[in-house]
Amino acid sequence: MSRWAPDARERLESAALDLFVENGFDETTVAQIADRAGLNRATFFRHFADKREVLFGGEDVLARLFADGIRAAAADATLTQCLWAAFAATDPVMTPQRRAKAVQRRRVIAANSDLQERGLLKHARIAASIITALRERGTDELTARLSAEVAMLAFAVSAERWMKADDDEPFPPLAQAALSDLQMRAAELTAEPHPSG
Repeated sequence: MSRWAPDARERLESAALDLFVENGFDETTVAQIADRAGLNRATFFRHFADKREVLFGGEDVLARLFADGIRAAAADATLTQCLWAAFAATDPVMTPQRRAKAVQRRRVIAANSDLQERGLLKHARIAASIITALRERGTDELTARLSAEVAMLAFAVSAERWMKADDDEPFPPLAQAALSDLQMRAAELTAEPHPSG
C-alpha cells in the first residue's frame, strides 16, 4: 500500500486506538501502529508527533471550533447563546463515525494516569480558548473563566451521553441540554436553604 494513501491519518488513528485497547498504551509501539495500518513509521511521524498525539491531537481543532463559534455568535448574544454557538460549531467533528473512536479514546485514557494528566492540560487549553473568545466580546475576566469551566463541564457530560446515544443523535443538542441542566443546578446554589425537618 502506498505510503501516500489519502486516508493514512485515519488508518493510523484506527490502528493505534485498537492496539491501545488491546495491549495498553505504554506497551504499544509506533512500529506496531504503522504495521497494523499497513504503513511505515515515517508515515506515522508525518501525521503525528508521537503516539500521545493520536489521543490528543484533536484538541487544537476543538479549541478553535469553540472559539470560532463564540466569535460568530450575534453581537447581542447572551453568554448562554455564545456557549450554544460554541457547541454547535463542534458538529463537524462530533460525528457518528467519531463516536466509536471517542469510546476507545476514553477507555485508553482512563487506564493510564499520565494520559489523565495530559487530558487535564487539554481541558485547560480548550477552556483558555473559550475565555479568550468571550473576553474579545467584552465579557469580564471572572465571568469568562466561570463560563469556560461550565462549558467544559457541559461538554464532558454531553460527551458521555453522546457516546451512549443512538448513532444518529447529533452532539450539539446534547451539549445544550447539559448546559441548561448545569445552569439549573447552579441556580440551586443561591436558593434559600430548606428548613431541616
